[in-house]
Amino acid sequence: MRWKPYVCVLLGDTLLWLLLYCELLLLQCSSCGGLPGLWAFGLFKWTFMLLAWTVFNGDKPPGPVLHRFVVLLCLLLPAFESVRTASGYWTFEGRPVPGPGTVLLAQLSSIAACALWDMELTRDVLIPKYQGSVLGMLRGQLYQTHYLKELGGLALVSLGSSLFTGLRGGTFMWILARLNQRVKSLLYSSLLKQDIHFFEENKPGSLASRLHSDVDAMGRTVVMNCNLLARSTLKIALMLMMTLWLSWQLTLLVVVEMRLQIVLQSRYNEYRKEVKEQVLDCEAEINRLASQTLGNIRVVRSCRAERYEATEYDRVLNHMRDIKRRKGIYSPVFLLVRRLLSVGIRVLILHTVFSYLDRTPTGTLAGDLAPHTLEGKISFRNVTFAYPSAPDRHVLQSLSMELPAGKMTAIVGPSGGGKTSCVSLLKRLYEPQGGQVLLDGEPLHSYQYKYLHQKVTLVPQNPQLFSGSVGSNIAYGLENCTRGMMEEAAARASASGFIESLEQKYDTEVGECGVRLGEGLKQCVAIARALVRRPQVIILDEATSHMDANIQHAVAQKVLVQGVTLLVVAHQLKTVEQADHIIFMDGGAVLEQGTHQELMERRGRYQRSYQGAFP
Repeated sequence: MRWKPYVCVLLGDTLLWLLLYCELLLLQCSSCGGLPGLWAFGLFKWTFMLLAWTVFNGDKPPGPVLHRFVVLLCLLLPAFESVRTASGYWTFEGRPVPGPGTVLLAQLSSIAACALWDMELTRDVLIPKYQGSVLGMLRGQLYQTHYLKELGGLALVSLGSSLFTGLRGGTFMWILARLNQRVKSLLYSSLLKQDIHFFEENKPGSLASRLHSDVDAMGRTVVMNCNLLARSTLKIALMLMMTLWLSWQLTLLVVVEMRLQIVLQSRYNEYRKEVKEQVLDCEAEINRLASQTLGNIRVVRSCRAERYEATEYDRVLNHMRDIKRRKGIYSPVFLLVRRLLSVGIRVLILHTVFSYLDRTPTGTLAGDLAPHTLEGKISFRNVTFAYPSAPDRHVLQSLSMELPAGKMTAIVGPSGGGKTSCVSLLKRLYEPQGGQVLLDGEPLHSYQYKYLHQKVTLVPQNPQLFSGSVGSNIAYGLENCTRGMMEEAAARASASGFIESLEQKYDTEVGECGVRLGEGLKQCVAIARALVRRPQVIILDEATSHMDANIQHAVAQKVLVQGVTLLVVAHQLKTVEQADHIIFMDGGAVLEQGTHQELMERRGRYQRSYQGAFP
């Protein structure tokens, strides 16, 4: 269960604290511990819990929420006590470590902080996610169970977000009240210690205003800025982590842009500050000249200095005009450079995106062949193939083989022999570098894309189911799939029995990735999903490995009754004894082929592999 790791961490933390108390009691050392010892003990707990997780869970890392909880549990108390000790408000009061009550409070605070952290920081991601899911369902095919589930999730996350936002606001209001109380107490104590001369210079009303109104304003400013700083820092860190996970190249471009923007803005701020000071000096000079001239107008008139004063006044006005003109030039230039920089970075980002959009596929385009009837005969003719990631290493070399229509053909052989490569070529996931893969005598690229993938279906060993009902998974991708078609496909896949035994039958939810179904049942649903398309060629890539032998044989017989070509890729040779044709591959080539009896009589690689598997 999900809460078990957290309970184990809490119990482990409590046990370590008990061991520490017992050790201090036995040593009877009052000078041991202190703040350095508290930090050392916190780091020891962190290391110990990570090592314990590695021992019990191997290389699987702890989840991010659990890791944050461990960090808070180990380091929250030392950090808190460090702040209180630095403020001079608290000391250990002769104790080597905090008492049990403080430890319990730290554990509860760690739980609350972890919950507040995750609910507050994930709401910006979860709420848009659920909103997108609900809107997507309203636009497309509407499943009531899915809609109610997503709508309920949206309501739950919104309610939780509102609740924890209120708790966060209440917490900061409580911090504000404590801060105001502490500052007012310290300020009042300081005022009482001042001498009489201080009160003669400062009015009582002004001091009372400083004690109440100014302290309240200061507290609100500090708390609001701390709240904003903490949220902004955490959100920026999470955004950078998310963008790094999505694309480190684009993140690097954005970081470079941010750095350049900061440099430009700082230079511009320095220039604005300098210009502002010059403007203020000019305004002061203008006011001084005007006041001086107008205040001494008699002297100016008697000395006939009107022209001189007007010239001085014009000089200062011209200087201010020059300053504002430079400001009017530099400001648009700065805005232009900043916009060009931002646009340039975004052009680079868009170029990266559109380079994928404009990329032309290297494979052959699909044709328009879509015959009403298809036999299902498959031919590999001199096929040579190498994966694009390793073009010099050919996994298939001049391969030629035939898969008869309406029969069961099995491809067997050791790992790396080329079996999966044949399946990939048959599904046209890749194109061969040489030779052709033919379906009823026509190259695969001659058929329509949708037609080919409807007539040639693949069921992998580990099929992927989607969150939803059993019926929606069987009908996945089909627009006009009736209940009768689903029931017929489930019967041919030997899945109707277990589906009918479910409480809601075809409307039963399978969970995320089909977690509510066993591996064998997931394979049955995947086979039914392939059969409901009424294909002519079915590829089972170890698709029945989690079924018992009787069900495997029944599925194969029900498929073959319809005249479908069945290709089975198997590592377990026991499952292919009933095949009409068996092909043994190794090294990208066909070594042996025939029926099970014929291959056993030849005493070749197949016979040795079979006896090695079943001595």
